[in-house]
Amino acid sequence: MPRLLSCVAPLLAAIVACSDPPKGFKPRDQMSQREKDSVIGASALPGAKVVRSALIASDSAASRNSAIDSASQQN
Repeated sequence: MPRLLSCVAPLLAAIVACSDPPKGFKPRDQMSQREKDSVIGASALPGAKVVRSALIASDSAASRNSAIDSASQQN
């Protein structure tokens, strides 16, 4: 059994290493700060709720500012 495992484990590692990344996968260095914060907010890490709340507040402020800008351009 150990001999079989020593043959199969490297084979499985090679298959995984050579496979394509899942669709929608982006390396961390290509992600925007917003995307990184969103991943952290969706995790179970301590403080993730705070990050999620900050993102919601940021979205709310951006929406409010957009509404103000569009209202001022109508005149």
